[in-house]
Amino acid sequence: MGCIFCEIVAGRVPAEIVFEDEATLAFMDIAPIHRGHTLVIPKKHATDVFEISPDDAAAVMQTAQKVAHAVKAGLHCDGVNLFQSNGSAAGQTVFHFHVHVLPRWKGDRTITLLRSYSPEEGDLLRTADQIRQAMGPDAHKFT
Repeated sequence: MGCIFCEIVAGRVPAEIVFEDEATLAFMDIAPIHRGHTLVIPKKHATDVFEISPDDAAAVMQTAQKVAHAVKAGLHCDGVNLFQSNGSAAGQTVFHFHVHVLPRWKGDRTITLLRSYSPEEGDLLRTADQIRQAMGPDAHKFT
């Protein structure tokens, strides 16, 4: 079997689907962090943010917003996290672009990214310059 999410899109693997349109599918995560943990994917396979088309990325985000509203209203949670990972080093385990919609309640287990870097003077400017240079000459100029 190839991509498990493509198999879900094709209807060959069952999933608890909560929303579907022409471009996206939203379904319950089978290994949820919290009750209501939902995944939103493009129907067209893309491995990660580096491969997904801008149109499909926009469609996924629109669906993620709809699902977040429904999760908040339906589960009466106090907040919602949206997160997305790219590559093994970032924690991606299914290599089909997806956004997690994670309901949160006051006092639940905290999910955080721990800071491991304290920039020294000039670090932010140098790093921003590296990123701006990588964006190329067609990128919007901020400086």
